[in-house]
Amino acid sequence: MRIAVVNNFFPPRVGGSAHISDALARHYAAAGHEVLVLTAGYGGGLPLERRDGITIARLPSWTLPETRLSFNFDITFALKSQNLGHVFRILDRFRPDVIHQHGQFFDLTWQSGFWARRRGVPTVLTIHTRLESPGRATAAAFRGLDAAVVDPILRFLRPARVIAIAEFFVEYFRDRYHFDPHRVVQIPIGIELDRFRQVEPVDVRQRFGLGSGPLALSLGHVIPLRNRMSLIEALPAVLERHPAFKILLIGGVYSWQFLQLANRLRVMHSLVLPGPLPKEEIPGICAGVDFEIHDLQGYGVGISTLEAMAAGTPAIVAVREDLWGRDLPLSDGDPFVMVPVGDVPAVARQMCRLIEDPDLRRRVGERGRRFVFDHFDMDRVSERNLEVLLEVVAEQRKTDDHR
Repeated sequence: MRIAVVNNFFPPRVGGSAHISDALARHYAAAGHEVLVLTAGYGGGLPLERRDGITIARLPSWTLPETRLSFNFDITFALKSQNLGHVFRILDRFRPDVIHQHGQFFDLTWQSGFWARRRGVPTVLTIHTRLESPGRATAAAFRGLDAAVVDPILRFLRPARVIAIAEFFVEYFRDRYHFDPHRVVQIPIGIELDRFRQVEPVDVRQRFGLGSGPLALSLGHVIPLRNRMSLIEALPAVLERHPAFKILLIGGVYSWQFLQLANRLRVMHSLVLPGPLPKEEIPGICAGVDFEIHDLQGYGVGISTLEAMAAGTPAIVAVREDLWGRDLPLSDGDPFVMVPVGDVPAVARQMCRLIEDPDLRRRVGERGRRFVFDHFDMDRVSERNLEVLLEVVAEQRKTDDHR
């Protein structure tokens, strides 16, 4: 089978959906399928590259200007006059049996979907991000964008399946888009666990000159959906009991309000911001801290949190107990420490609790690691995705045979 994987985000860009689409493409190729990746150019990536059994075509792109709607995040688009022709020529030469698209509001999803409609090729769309924001005005703008642009385009493109990575993504899709709910499939994100089977902890305190005090990791880019505001608001209470406490924030900073708040609260001295680090360094750094904390706004559990858990690091999160449905029930301490969304005193209490109780850190860390290894193995997740692709190809062939 010939599979085209389409995502505006793809390595060398770092980020959750980039790593997932890369891992899926490599898995499809390892399973014996011919794989083409279509993506936007980024960071000096070659226009045409062959690696790990996949072919990667990167189109000329431009970066969305810094605005409140873009989160000041370097979102790359390939929406140029010449690129639609390039997309058609690339896909016509490759002749995919199915296209696995990532991101409902990316232009390459729309361009490849237009090609698929014209050629009668089925598509599968994975949604990684909801158009939501904690800001009232921005949230209203996103809802309008969904209603006026994204929903009409998806209705025209008609993906054969939509993959939602968590229960609330299913709810979001039903709320925002007109689509048959029976075609929505829930498949969680996955972690490439080979990176975490034998983890050597890094001496993080020595590497970053942090002293011997308690240390938390906050892993992942800072954007409005991961804005760290509750974390900063909780810091004064934590520092009152543990003045040497530090937070190591690894990732790009695309939303600066948390730093302004840290200045006002006079807690900047407890923050260390080295920026993004290479993917291969993350497991050891995760294993070298006391706990990880950043998913505090109720938008789910991202790859960064799961990676910390895979390294055996306890995590503090604010999520619903039915995040992954009835099959994966959640409770405080199993597989992570839970706090209510927006409850800053609870965040401070749980941080102090983990700082002061090494046995609790060990227990939660062990449960979290086991939970990730049991349920978020990228090989199993990739196989489930591949099953969906095979299903839609078989359906399309039946339809073609009856014509």
